[in-house]
Amino acid sequence: MVERIVRAIVDSPDEVVVREIRGSHSEILEIKVSKRDIGLVIGKNGDNITAITRIVAAAGKGKGKRYMVEVLRERDHRPGDFHQPHGQDRGTD
Repeated sequence: MVERIVRAIVDSPDEVVVREIRGSHSEILEIKVSKRDIGLVIGKNGDNITAITRIVAAAGKGKGKRYMVEVLRERDHRPGDFHQPHGQDRGTD
């Protein structure tokens, strides 16, 4: 779900990768986009990322889990991060 939303608002949808890090009671959704699309994901005054976070939180309540959303900046990426091929089911759609 998150990946579809982010792809719809960026200029380079093919560069969008969402990685889910699962814990026993919470999950972190890391969003990686091209450097030029970070502002689009965040939105003016943080409106877009706030909306995405609220949708994710609402979906998580029904599952009894806490979800957090992070947009990774380029310096947050490490070699080998997000090497999962596009289209592979990560449970985020």
